[in-house]
Amino acid sequence: MLPPMNESAARVPFLKFRLSLMMFLQYAVWGVWLPVLGGYLGSPTASGGLGFSGGQIGMILGTAGACGAILAPFIAGQVADRFMNAERALGLLLCVGAVANWLLAGAKTYESFLGLSIAYSILYMPTLSLTNSIAMANLSNANKDFPRVRVWGTIGWIVASAAFPLMWLQDHLQLTVVPWFVTGTEKANATGLVPDALRVSAVVSLAYGVFALLALPRTPPKGNSPHPLAFLEAFALLKRRSVLVLTITAIVISMIHNIYFIRTASWLETVGFTKANAPAAMTVGQMVEIATLAVLGWFIARLGFRRVLMIGAAAYYLRFACFAMAGGPALAYAGIALHGFCYAFFFAAAFLFIDRTAPSDARHSAQTAFGIAILGVGPILAGLYNGFLDTVSTAGATGLAGQWQHFMRARGLEIPAFGTSWPAVWWTEATIGAVAFALLVFGMPKSADKQGA
Repeated sequence: MLPPMNESAARVPFLKFRLSLMMFLQYAVWGVWLPVLGGYLGSPTASGGLGFSGGQIGMILGTAGACGAILAPFIAGQVADRFMNAERALGLLLCVGAVANWLLAGAKTYESFLGLSIAYSILYMPTLSLTNSIAMANLSNANKDFPRVRVWGTIGWIVASAAFPLMWLQDHLQLTVVPWFVTGTEKANATGLVPDALRVSAVVSLAYGVFALLALPRTPPKGNSPHPLAFLEAFALLKRRSVLVLTITAIVISMIHNIYFIRTASWLETVGFTKANAPAAMTVGQMVEIATLAVLGWFIARLGFRRVLMIGAAAYYLRFACFAMAGGPALAYAGIALHGFCYAFFFAAAFLFIDRTAPSDARHSAQTAFGIAILGVGPILAGLYNGFLDTVSTAGATGLAGQWQHFMRARGLEIPAFGTSWPAVWWTEATIGAVAFALLVFGMPKSADKQGA
């Protein structure tokens, strides 16, 4: 049975519009800078970048983000479940985070950039789960309505990630048939202009924080809770077999999900895409995600959570299998398009499942605790696993990578004497996706499907 809608939310005019705008701004704040920051950090100082090493960039983009995800249940979840309205916690975190992001734009040394990145991550990462729980707490039928609200986050990401480089880093724009359907000439000082994305993010974050404080529905903490520490109550959910299996599967999938964003743009250049249009081509996945989120509730109602999650895991296998077999753009686009099914049918469905499983007084903490798996543990493992992929895709691998390479060679995969074997990378990813699918098939109890009814 679905939990009742927050009484105050019933009197909020344009509730779904406000929640949809919340999601749009939430992911626009992130999307405006994340796709362009890595290039800025690694570019030479002579061209306007910071000249950081690959390891330093990994610490900033990976480990710093994981710090925020791991601490999220002890900050936002505990506060929102026990002490403060969730929308107030969201607004305050966004306003303080805006200051951190503005300061980041001016940071020049590795130590200052890493420190501010960790601070910003601790402030921003909890807001991802807070927006999920605010929406689910106030929608009368979250299974049906949450995906339609959450899809505006994807739209916010697409708009922000495309608009900034289009409007600020290029000149002489003209139409093209390649997504984003507009191209131009990169400005000579484009790299030096990238920090402005952090400043834009800071301004949007501040405006969004004020919006959260003034316009989002009041979502108070539950009173008279038998357990004073909401995050411990949330972690206790791991005693349930369905939650434990889902969390383990989420860590596995988060690991290969992160590799998709780390490696795909570079690989696309080897199968017929240019450096300029490869990142834009990847937005096809977000476009499909919009459609899949729109129908997610329908699938959950008819198939149940377990089967929907299985479809999501299977989509990861199919995506990387398409990449492994691709010799040109056609299969590459097919794999990219599967991103919509990967995200919506696994991650979005998983957040809904956690919301339905958690006690009503620990839902914020449950969302943030689950966020540890996909935004904390998964990215950390992805950094280590990324090195394994470097080894297994290069001739002469030894140890575990050598054994896996031998296994693939025995099945007809060729490893060139020089360079990277991209099929080895993608078949490794596909195999781990198949393992995640098997975890759900054999580990997730069939009773989990009934929660989607």
